[in-house]
Amino acid sequence: MTVCCGIASFGVLGPYYFEDNEGAAVTVTYYVAMLRNFCEPELRRRGIDPSSVRFQQGGATAHTARSSISVLREMFPQHVISRAGDVPLPARSPDLSTCDYILCGYLKSRVSICKSRTIKELKQSIKEIIAAIPEQMTRRVMENIGVRLKQCLRNGGKHLSDVIFKT
Repeated sequence: MTVCCGIASFGVLGPYYFEDNEGAAVTVTYYVAMLRNFCEPELRRRGIDPSSVRFQQGGATAHTARSSISVLREMFPQHVISRAGDVPLPARSPDLSTCDYILCGYLKSRVSICKSRTIKELKQSIKEIIAAIPEQMTRRVMENIGVRLKQCLRNGGKHLSDVIFKT
């Protein structure tokens, strides 16, 4: 099962499960479909103009394929933060990715408590955990990313070992 979420100051976008119409798991080659059929409509449903969003993603092949970057640049003009995006993102920089440094670990720790026995139960647990994330938490996370970005600039683009491995 592959699940995708986004995090913003207004909350968490998702979960989105990469699966076909019958519910079978598919690869992230369906990334463009997720952007068009889930991400963009969900932003608009929340009253957010996608062109005002700064969209950050990792460097997975599906994320940086020409077709994906083309759709991202159309949806988020001049605001794509990614390898091959408008704003380059250093390779393997989990300390600059809110999904990597907070959301993934948070979800994994909560989901492991649920002891789901089926995929259906697991999906429901993920959905409930995400729905319960308070907006103030996502707002603080997004404020913190600014601090991390400034530290990264001061470090000449190097990893933020003092942030990840607090002394």
